[in-house]
Amino acid sequence: MELTWHGHSTWHVDVDGTTFLIDPFFDNPFTDLSPSDVEDPDYLLLTHSHADHISDAGAFTDATVVGVPELTGYMEDEEGFTDSIGMNMGGTVECDDAFVTMHRADHTNGLNTSYENDFGVPVGFLLSDKKPTQESDADATTFYHAGDTGLMSEMKDVIGPYLEPDAAALPCGDHFTMGPVQAAIAVDWLDVDHAFPMHYDTFPPVEIDVDDFEREVKATGSDAEVHVLDGDETFTLE
Repeated sequence: MELTWHGHSTWHVDVDGTTFLIDPFFDNPFTDLSPSDVEDPDYLLLTHSHADHISDAGAFTDATVVGVPELTGYMEDEEGFTDSIGMNMGGTVECDDAFVTMHRADHTNGLNTSYENDFGVPVGFLLSDKKPTQESDADATTFYHAGDTGLMSEMKDVIGPYLEPDAAALPCGDHFTMGPVQAAIAVDWLDVDHAFPMHYDTFPPVEIDVDDFEREVKATGSDAEVHVLDGDETFTLE
């Protein structure tokens, strides 16, 4: 599985040749790419409708858009998508060679920060090369994109022990999401081998010293390896 971070919460994930783009927002300081520079993914995953997560979605209308039904419906009606998978929390869908499981994220929602509209609930996604079951599978590889979220007990009680992510991308910019302290606790609760900070240093309210995240992860006693990626850098998860 290849994981490429394009800054903020934007990730490109390749699962055995099936490609995903999550939360496309290329107007951030970590990437020099524009949407036209990015090859169309097979699937476009949207965690919620805030502008810094969907603003470039309309550039990828050839992809199948995946999200809660309220958001995928909007994308079809207003952005021109012709293929969508509307799903909800707890569900798993098969996407060619991969499986996508949707989980809750503790956050707010709204289009372009306009809160009078209902675009469903914010979520996170787990991408795996094997279908999740209650039987632990050492051969499965799973990546958790937490979306915009605060610390949730479900990370310790459900996502970690049952969905068993190997790696997690966690927001740590504080102010609008978890900061380094709570994001580090999430790493420990999830019991992942690899942790990636995201949603930081994009604009002033979320500017942090990202080294704090790595220090806080170590302070939990977690054995997770923290990877602070450069923009557009790829990590191979095996």
